[in-house]
Amino acid sequence: MGLWRFLKSLILINKEVPQSRGMLYPRESETREVRSLDGIWNFVRSDQANPTQGVREEWYSKDLSKSGPTIPMPVPASYNDITTDNLRDHVGTVWYDRKFFAPRSWAVDQRVWLRFGSVHYEAYVWVNGQKVVKHEIGHLPFEAEVTHLLKYGAENRVTVMCDNALIQTTVPQGRITELPNDEGMTIVQSYTFDFFNYAGIHRSVHLYTTPKTFIEEVVVTTNLSKDNVGGEVLYSVKFNGSAINEADNALYVRAQLYDREGKLVANGTSDAQLSGSLQVDNVNPWWPYLMHPEPGYLYQLEVKLHASNDELLDVYRLKVGLRTLSWSNATFQINGRPVYFRGFGRHEDADVRGKGLDNALMVRDFNLLKWIGANAYRTSHYPYSEESMQFADEHGIMIVDECPSVDAENYNQELLGKHKSSLEQLIHRDRNHPSVVMWSIANEPRTREMNADSYFQLVANLTRSLDKTRPITAAIATPWTDDKAGRFLDIISFNRYNAWYSNTGRLDMVTKKVVEEAVAWNKKYNKPVIMAEYGADTLEGLHLQPAYVWSEEFQTEVFARHFKAFDILRKKGWFIGEFVWNFADFKTAQSYTRVGGNKKGVFTRARQPKASAHLLRKRYFALARELDDSSFPEDLFTYIADMGKTENA
Repeated sequence: MGLWRFLKSLILINKEVPQSRGMLYPRESETREVRSLDGIWNFVRSDQANPTQGVREEWYSKDLSKSGPTIPMPVPASYNDITTDNLRDHVGTVWYDRKFFAPRSWAVDQRVWLRFGSVHYEAYVWVNGQKVVKHEIGHLPFEAEVTHLLKYGAENRVTVMCDNALIQTTVPQGRITELPNDEGMTIVQSYTFDFFNYAGIHRSVHLYTTPKTFIEEVVVTTNLSKDNVGGEVLYSVKFNGSAINEADNALYVRAQLYDREGKLVANGTSDAQLSGSLQVDNVNPWWPYLMHPEPGYLYQLEVKLHASNDELLDVYRLKVGLRTLSWSNATFQINGRPVYFRGFGRHEDADVRGKGLDNALMVRDFNLLKWIGANAYRTSHYPYSEESMQFADEHGIMIVDECPSVDAENYNQELLGKHKSSLEQLIHRDRNHPSVVMWSIANEPRTREMNADSYFQLVANLTRSLDKTRPITAAIATPWTDDKAGRFLDIISFNRYNAWYSNTGRLDMVTKKVVEEAVAWNKKYNKPVIMAEYGADTLEGLHLQPAYVWSEEFQTEVFARHFKAFDILRKKGWFIGEFVWNFADFKTAQSYTRVGGNKKGVFTRARQPKASAHLLRKRYFALARELDDSSFPEDLFTYIADMGKTENA
């Protein structure tokens, strides 16, 4: 019986996962209103030894202040670094609430929705004491209709319980243990991933209205002619609600496409399935940064839902970038031109606010990405904010969009279901973004384990079933000799820290090893290869000559040795990208190997450049000039001397 149970645990069944509905980014229009609930909320932490107390005592049925003392907590923000006590390492549930008014006008012919951009990790939401939604998996949006629960022209209350606990069946995984301390016992959260498990209401909270019958989903795909002169926008719309005339259920959509100057360039009427296509002449394609003088060109698609009697029911607008992607066993192309990725792994991480959405920080980061000449980044190791995805669209920064699966191990049916659900929600959210050029289905999974092959085959198959227009990758740290997942990917991405985690300090053991490993990956799978992570921790301001680990000189030398390997590999044709780890320093769990966090950033946590940033900037712009005929910034090279001969007076 024991053997049978063991064998049964190794069999993974391809079960269906729930399909998302709705989730359009909240935008105002003639038919919609949007109200932000961001601000200062009331906050209570649960007793770690009694995390369900609030549910049992029904804290959601009244103001949180009636259940005990509250503290002010900003939303959006991680709660961990806000206070000066031990809230940072709290494990378990916390509670938020706030009051808001619903205007009387919303009671007439409107539906009202409550939407959260992200709560990490698990969220339970009540409105006026009534449970409206439960959502698991952080970094992804969720919403619920609250029309029937609101008091219009009066005050309302929203209450949220957030649970940050990670276990072996959450995405990402973790472990909860009970350990003795000076006062008795304590709950400890552990995890293998190398970034801090920030928690809380991380992104904006919105109330928004729709008509009773409204546009629930818009799916957009684009094509270009071979010469990139003509373009096509294919759209498909789903509605929610009933037709105005129950006897005649024939709704239709009018779609209009406007260019950047607001000029109408295409329009059309949908078929009975609410889908159609728009033809665009003299198209302005969406190009990545530095591949074209006008990168990130976006059109605006206006979608109007009409009843069969031509009554306008709803209006929704979204940005559209026209571009095509193609890939083979040797190349990745956008609009028919080969792409060489140069960029970063990143983190949503900053002092005080943790992973909370911060528009000032987001704009600063994109300024730095463009300053350094990057054309791409990976959303390591979870979906980033919708606002940052929109910003990437506008600035022509390509995104390798990664789901929250980090260091996956102990593959089982429950984990598989949540992993697949995280990808379904991610693709549902980000499928219309032109900046998203690749899906990453995991970071550093334990792909040598017994069940890894069947597990990742099922994950990859689901991803392709949801979107066939983009290739699939995963950042793999398992040696190529032991990997079982790469054959299910379209592009191989590998992580390796030569001269840091292996052969620490040995700068003479970098270039050859990088070349040999990349060649081995390509030889094994016959697919394009990207080095998705490399780097070295660097303490800002530490200078040592000759170069020594943790010094700025050492990080610069590590980069230079990798550059040499990359240039050797680029000549082989199938090596298509290099991503530094990391864009900026970030916080991790407490560890004697981490001085205040992971210091592999080329920028400090305060977003100031280390010496390596200036070297990397010269590298990235040199590649842009060589590969895409881009010009150098005027300040790229500091004036040293006029090397020409001077004539005698």
